[in-house]
Amino acid sequence: MNNGNLPAIEGGVPICTEFLIFGSPLIGEAEIAEVADTMRSGWIGMGPKTARFEKEFAQYIGCRHAIAVNSATAALELALIAASIGPSDEVITTPMTFAATANVCLHVGARPVFVDIERETHNIAPELIEHAVTPRTRAIMPVHMAGRPCEMDAIMRIARRHHLLVIEDAAHAVEATWRDQKIGAIADFTAFSFYVTKNLTTAEGGMLTTENDEWADKLKILRLHGISKDAWKRYSSSGFVPYETLMPGYKFNMTDMQAAMGIHQLARVEDNLKIRERHFARYSDAFSELPQLITPLEQSGIKHARHLYTLLLNLERLTIDRGQFVQALQAEHIGTGIHFTALHLHQFYRERFGYHEGDYPNAEWVGERTLSLPLSAKLTDDDVDDVIEAVEKLANYYAR
Repeated sequence: MNNGNLPAIEGGVPICTEFLIFGSPLIGEAEIAEVADTMRSGWIGMGPKTARFEKEFAQYIGCRHAIAVNSATAALELALIAASIGPSDEVITTPMTFAATANVCLHVGARPVFVDIERETHNIAPELIEHAVTPRTRAIMPVHMAGRPCEMDAIMRIARRHHLLVIEDAAHAVEATWRDQKIGAIADFTAFSFYVTKNLTTAEGGMLTTENDEWADKLKILRLHGISKDAWKRYSSSGFVPYETLMPGYKFNMTDMQAAMGIHQLARVEDNLKIRERHFARYSDAFSELPQLITPLEQSGIKHARHLYTLLLNLERLTIDRGQFVQALQAEHIGTGIHFTALHLHQFYRERFGYHEGDYPNAEWVGERTLSLPLSAKLTDDDVDDVIEAVEKLANYYAR
């Protein structure tokens, strides 16, 4: 019996002999050497390499200030705190995001107010934002989903008309531009993620950018306990400098161990993007003719960061659902991700705010069909061949 076209989950032979990890990062010898140099230096906390990473990141983005922190979640929370957003305030955002985007609003006592997305882009729908503005609204928090920039011109116009701040969640979007504007140099604040699966990784870490000098000064104090001098300045060769606690801050700083990785990840970020662009195009070319699959929209006038390849399953043309498709790919030894199940349907948000199915239909439609395929710069062409073969195999076998 020929099991070549039989899915592994049905008893066939897996496409991959070894498991292909989703989001495995590309780490070079330069990063390894820089981390080793940091360890040998005796200074592994936040210090000169963090300062260097901040400077080079700000130059790459084209922004005035870049403040390194331990996660994009910390960056978003610090932005809210620096802007004095708190109890009784509202922040407009999208339900098509990771939980951290909305969670940070609750951390400061504010309420996240969801607005539905566009099905084609998976980003917040600008035309719906204005309907959600109330006297309590203080900010808009757009999410550049999968690395595709939101319609920032429209969002900024709405924000300025209503005297609102814009805090971008750019966890997926280090390389992205909207029209000719770099994400990170448009809004009041922009938060970036350097988590292990991100295009630029420091294992864990994040960056917050702003053009505002006063906010930047405040953020640098808030990220490290609210004290007036960081440890590098207190204990460097210039001698111990006493400090004062200026405000009740947080332990949100980045370390030089992380920054050592980030310096070289940043230096290669555009080269790595070219690799992911090639993989992304190969996926879309392969899947565009299959009616069981819906490939990501291509837009002119933007630069997509290509963080995720979010394939949509045309469930009306398949005999299995998304969960079963994921399990079948797992059996083929292909790792996948789900970005995301609509946040308002998660248990906490259902119970806390009384959300139900049907509240945000576009986010729900995408959320039950979306499937992220491996897209790391570490992938070889053979790896991409395997992913394509596995997806086509399942789409054809389970075609309705």
